Amino acid sequence: MNLLNDIDWNRWGAPALTALRIVLILFMAWLAMRLLYRMVRLVSERAERHMGATESARAGTLARVFKYMITVVIGAIAFMLVLGQIGISLAPILGAAGVVGLAIGFGAQSLVKDYFTGFFILLEDQIRTGDVVKIAGIAGGVEDITLRHVRLRDYDGTVHYIPNNLITTVSNMTRHFSNAVLEVGVGYRENVDEVMAVMREVAKQMRDDSAWKDIILDDLEMAGLERLDQSAVVIRARLRTVASQQWGVRREYLRRMKAAFNEKNIELPLPHVTVYAGVDKDGHAPALPLDVMRPPRKPADAGAQD
Repeated sequence: MNLLNDIDWNRWGAPALTALRIVLILFMAWLAMRLLYRMVRLVSERAERHMGATESARAGTLARVFKYMITVVIGAIAFMLVLGQIGISLAPILGAAGVVGLAIGFGAQSLVKDYFTGFFILLEDQIRTGDVVKIAGIAGGVEDITLRHVRLRDYDGTVHYIPNNLITTVSNMTRHFSNAVLEVGVGYRENVDEVMAVMREVAKQMRDDSAWKDIILDDLEMAGLERLDQSAVVIRARLRTVASQQWGVRREYLRRMKAAFNEKNIELPLPHVTVYAGVDKDGHAPALPLDVMRPPRKPADAGAQD
């Protein structure tokens, strides 16, 4: 009892109360973050159950962004409250932060633009994780999207980090559906209608194949004769496919088409060169001097001569 009476409660009571308040603030911040994380996870899981694969990818991307924002906001509020409890005035800090923030703002305009652009990219659902896109002149699969950058991996396996402020145009090649575009060149001797009939037959065979019938969404759409090249007649067509499957469909179609053309004796042309000797003023073509070079004859075998 004498020991308890000797304690200076006015000296030790206030620091203990301050420490208790700080612990309570940190606990409430942790609890708020856990609850909000749980809400975001529940909403994301519900979206994945009731949406398709593409919408699920978007829900997962937005969930990561919301968790990041929750951490930043609650962490900043808790930090300022703790400073207030230990007696540090926030007014000078906020004033200095305003000046420093203004200076940083002039020097970090691209960083601010990154966050604004990234926010609207996610809000407007322009890019999702797993899409194949072309942005800032680079094409590849989207591995991650943040408010700061987009991470792409190209066909060679190279990873590209593209800041959002560099994104002015987004070309998404895997949204909703895709088209396998075909440009087929044949020789000038071939009947174009016959060639297009063979191309339609190849497409029909692929659609009847169990491995491709769920990937190819419609019959071959024949655009027709596209152009007359130097050595080939080019026919253009396309097949509508499930999103991101156009490259595999195109490769398989070309493989089957090559076999069908070989069977029908349809020429896949090689480059041709025409040699023009010119004409004189009367319109007569001079003779083109040609010489046939033959390899020298090998001497007869000595044993055979004997």
